[in-house]
Amino acid sequence: GPGRGSVAGSLTAYCLNITNIDPIKYGLLFERFLNPQRISMPDIDIDFCINGRDEVIRYVADKYGRDNVGQIITFGTMKARAVIRDVGRTLNIPLGEVDRIAKLVPEGPGVSLERAIQEEPELKRLEEGEEQTKKLLTISRALEGLSRHASTHASGVVISDRPLVEYLPLFKGSRDEIMTQFTMDKIEQLGLIKFDFLGLKTLTVIKQALRLIEQTTGQKLIIDKIPLNDEATYHLVSEGKTTG
Repeated sequence: GPGRGSVAGSLTAYCLNITNIDPIKYGLLFERFLNPQRISMPDIDIDFCINGRDEVIRYVADKYGRDNVGQIITFGTMKARAVIRDVGRTLNIPLGEVDRIAKLVPEGPGVSLERAIQEEPELKRLEEGEEQTKKLLTISRALEGLSRHASTHASGVVISDRPLVEYLPLFKGSRDEIMTQFTMDKIEQLGLIKFDFLGLKTLTVIKQALRLIEQTTGQKLIIDKIPLNDEATYHLVSEGKTTG
């Protein structure tokens, strides 16, 4: 496609028709894609219409062998507020009380329960007070950060030249899809290559818009041929008419 992310800055990718944007013409930076300080493999994301992603994965499985292709597992961990609610339910503490305590944990990424107790006086007082609340917070701190559930990575697909079971254990998801039991980082450590097949709703909207334009006007519009300096488009954007 046109090129998503840092790969759009690669002239090699443009020459190989991986991307459709000339990085020299538009002054894009190659170093964002690959530089001497980068340890991991360069990353190329591949976006598809959200309705066609499953079809793409089936095609890859048919081409390279079902035993050689799998989606990647990801684990949801127990965050500070969620773990308090889970433990409170197990200890049969009234929902309203548990919810009040959980909301004392400040919102924001990376806020641990330990940090919240140190920074929130009311949480500190509760921990040092009633025995049941102290037990709730003690257990919650011990469980925080542990895996809570498994799900499928939003885009990650691993493709191997040999059956995946020769490298790692596999897992069958809720929709019978084959997934790795190792996360993305561990897969890369094994030397396997991870591909990002991302389904985007915006591409589905664009596809439907093109279909409707052709259906109502008879004109087959080609996205790549719309000039980037189209005055009518910028006029609509400047007026805030960007919905639909």
